[in-house]
Amino acid sequence: MRETLSEIPQKIGDESMIEVVDITSENIQEKGFFCMRSKPKSEGYQSKLTWLLNRFQDGLKLKVLEDNGHPKGFIEYIPIENSWRGVKGSNYLLIHCMWIVGKAKGKGYGSKLLLDCIEDAKLHNKSGVAMVASSQTWLADKDFFIKNGFESVEQAPPCFELIVKKFNDHQVIPKFNHGWEERASKYRDGITILKSDQCPYIHDAVETILEVAAERGINSKVIDIDNSNAAQFAASAYGTFNVIYNGKLLTYHPINKRELHKKLDQA
Repeated sequence: MRETLSEIPQKIGDESMIEVVDITSENIQEKGFFCMRSKPKSEGYQSKLTWLLNRFQDGLKLKVLEDNGHPKGFIEYIPIENSWRGVKGSNYLLIHCMWIVGKAKGKGYGSKLLLDCIEDAKLHNKSGVAMVASSQTWLADKDFFIKNGFESVEQAPPCFELIVKKFNDHQVIPKFNHGWEERASKYRDGITILKSDQCPYIHDAVETILEVAAERGINSKVIDIDNSNAAQFAASAYGTFNVIYNGKLLTYHPINKRELHKKLDQA
């Protein structure tokens, strides 16, 4: 039987025990899902919890790396057919998010999580692993993945790259679902927020944006993205959070009030 890193706790020295824990519907209440774990009663956390419970049946995997029982990072991935990013493809796994907490970086934790995902893809006869990276913020930068055998295959505005690790040269690679500007142009009346519960920080971000819109007398509305197909054809490659102002993408990630006022002034 082939074993994966999640099944083999690894000792470093005499004091550290590293384990990659599979988060499932059975243990998520006990283990949590890493993000916002200090605020489990918040609306953002609870919305993400419900979202995850509904996504496990779509093949989503969530793995949290623990060192001596303390969570240090996580990876979330899903079959590309059910992904919540602006990507089309088949028989790949797509990484939604991967994060290592600041002080835990540089210890090999990210490599362990990524290897577990790659082994999972091979175990299930997938053609490879893909991810949407960003050169700016919120999503992971591509450099770490390039060092681990990924290659950049396509770009999308304003700062996205589709990176892919394919298992042989004869496989069809995923592509971006282009048409971002056209889709954004449909929302011309003030601020429109297209949002899902895939990220627990989105709830607070929406509240901030609505407050600023009210302060400036700008019309605003929120549209829920409640299925993967809608996310795949959203107004940016990020898929699950798009803030549009008068028909153009304003931001794809949470920002504070000062940053939002500045962007609105520039727009």
